[in-house]
This record gives sequence, structure tokens and C-alpha cells, in this order.
Amino acid sequence: MSNSHSPSTIEIVNRNLAVRYARERRFRRLGLAAVLSGFAALIFLMVTIVGDGWRAFQQGYIELEINFDAEALEIDDPADDDQWQYADYTSLIRSALRERFPALQTRKEKKLLYSLVSPGADYQLANMLVENREWLGQVQRVRLPVDDDIDVLLKGYVDETLPEDERRISNAQIELVKGLKSSGEIALGFNHIFFTAGDSREPEQAGIRGALIGSFLTLVVTLSLSFPIAVAAAIYLEEFAPRNRITDIIEVNINNLAAVPSIVFGLLGLAVFLNLFGMPRSVPLVGGIVLTLMTLPTIIISSRAALKAVPPSIREAALGLGASKMQVIFHHVLPLALPGMLTGAIIGMAQALGETAPLLMIGMVAFIVDIPAGFTDPATVLPVQIFLWSDSPERGFVERTSAAIMVLLFFLIAMNAVAVLLRRRFERRW
Repeated sequence: MSNSHSPSTIEIVNRNLAVRYARERRFRRLGLAAVLSGFAALIFLMVTIVGDGWRAFQQGYIELEINFDAEALEIDDPADDDQWQYADYTSLIRSALRERFPALQTRKEKKLLYSLVSPGADYQLANMLVENREWLGQVQRVRLPVDDDIDVLLKGYVDETLPEDERRISNAQIELVKGLKSSGEIALGFNHIFFTAGDSREPEQAGIRGALIGSFLTLVVTLSLSFPIAVAAAIYLEEFAPRNRITDIIEVNINNLAAVPSIVFGLLGLAVFLNLFGMPRSVPLVGGIVLTLMTLPTIIISSRAALKAVPPSIREAALGLGASKMQVIFHHVLPLALPGMLTGAIIGMAQALGETAPLLMIGMVAFIVDIPAGFTDPATVLPVQIFLWSDSPERGFVERTSAAIMVLLFFLIAMNAVAVLLRRRFERRW
């Protein structure tokens, strides 16, 4: 006698379907939660960086009436460039400050007064006069950067309610700044120094131009070496190399090198290029060679994938028309695979742009003030510059660190966007 309460086949199927659909919904919710968590973390990171760094694009400036007196500057021969460059510009700034505040007479008061202006303002004043030599003997109103403590005060980072001995800026300085601010002689303006100057120990004088040029020169060397070598290696392995144990070992090692920590390439560069060959330290040439070794596996793998994506019918049709093996590759296969190769190269360059560890090993962590003019001049790169600034306790360097990260992220996003556009523009559906 059959059991009337046993479930039917349709009921079992529906029950199993309900369980499967429930699992699928849970999996979708987990996936969505993972995506939202990653997006939230990215938003939090960007908000933090932008919140800390956007003020670095502003700088406090003070306007002073500077008397470019030739006698005070000791310029008696206008044809002598050294006299213009090495004159005593600090005395002009201090004289202008004393004329603006004649009531401040004691040594302590004058010291507080002089501390309003950046210690490096005399170099900027020298450059102004060298570029405008007709100013000699005239009185000109110029804008000079304020000291980093005054800059922090103008940006509202100083808690004036704290006791004076717990602040880096005194009450007397605060009163001086308030008076100058009310008269419009001191205010925040666009920080052009951040984009036009090299590194400095003073936050208000520090810029990223040297690091940007160093990064550009290093990437030029990296791209010039890595792209042709990687494309040639990919063509050989994919089109010419016989399938045997040797090529299998080569392919395995290429894939393994793509996962090797970047600092290992820095150690290799230190041991081979610096110690063995005696190449100079902290130059874009050596940095570019080290980054070439690091990016080669990535570009080779992407180039081989682009070559594999070309349909065999293209090769067969060209061979059927009488083309040689070289003509098939360089006239037909390579042009079709080139967009994918370029995409891989740009991604490799973006990876190289953000690297720090291998460059630290070859000395590109040095304090470089001058702007590099060539591939063999001492230089640093933007990630290393960020690393150096992050170790400085001054509030001015904290915001400049975040601003430099924003610039670096902008270039990384731009390079990846170019790679995506190239892939979409030249990608073919077979």
C-alpha cells in the first residue's frame, strides 16, 4: 500500500529549486556587499587624502614694499651675474618689515617680525630681480611666501585657545598676522611653488617639479627599453620558439617573475648596475633600467595574449597568398596585436610609476633640491618624494604629502584610462 504522504517529484523539484534560488540570492547579496565595501573603502581613502591635501594648493603670501637699492645689494657692476645672484636679499626683506612695523624695536620683537617670512624668500626675491633687472634702484611691491607656521595659522589649523607655550606660534605673532590680514597685506593664494620648485627642508618652499621630471625621465628610459624587448620576446616565444622543455622553463620563469616582489629587482640593480658596473646612484638611467626588469614580465605576458588573440585564419590567408613567415608576422599579425600590446605597456608603465621599493635600493631616496636636466643627473621620483615627506612631522609637509598623492593618483588614473580607451578603440571582435 503506497504512502499517501510521500512528496511527489514536482514537490521535490520545487523544494530544491527554492533552496537553489535562496543560495543564489545570498551569493548575490554577498557579492554586492563586497563591491559596496570596496567602494566605500575607496571613497573613504579619497575623502581622507583630498581632505588633508587640498589646502596644499594654497599658500600664504605677504606683500612688502621692497627697495632694491644697488648700494644695499652691493651691485656695482650690473654686467656681473654673480653680484645679482649672491647679493644680500635678506637685508632687503628685513628692512621692509622694519619699515612696516617701526614700533617693534627690541631684538625679541624683531626676531618675531622676521619669522613671518619664509627663510627661503630671499632666493625668490633674487630670482625676481634677476628676471626684472630694471627694478634695480626702484621700490616694488612684491609677494613673498610666509613661514610654514604662519601658513598653518592662516589655514586655521592653530588652536588659539591653547596656552601660548603649547603652540608653535606666539600671541604676538598672531596679533601681527591679524593686523596684516585686516589690511589685506597677507592672504592665501595659489601655491605655484608646489608645481615649480624642487624639494626643500622648508614646507612652504617644497615642490614636486623635480620629482615629476625625475619620474618622467625614468619612465622614458623604462618604456624605451621594456616595450621593444618585451614585444620581441613575445613574438619569438609565440611565433618562432619550438615547443620543448627549454621554452617551457622560460615561460614558467616569465610568469614567476611577474609575481616577484619589486624590492628584489632593486637588490638586483644594486648588485649589478651599481656595484658591478659602477653606474651612478640616484639617476633616472639606472632607475629606468631597474623598472624595465620589473615591467618586462607584465608586458611580455600581455603581448603574448594579444598575439594569441589574432585568429589563425589571418596567418593562413597571408601564407596562402605567398607571404613569408616574417611578412605574415610584421605585416598582418603584429598590427592587429599592437593595440593589446600598447595596453599592456601602459599598464606596466602605470605600475612602474607607483613603485618605490626598487628605487630606494639604488639611492633615489636622496634629498635632491635641483631640478634634473638629463638622464644622468641626480633625481628622485614622485613616490619616493611622498615617502620622504611622510616622514616629516611639520603640518605643512602632511598636507603636501596628501597633495602629492593626489597628483600621483591623477597620473595613474589617466594612464589606466588611456589603456581602456585604446583597448575599446582598437579592439576587434573575431
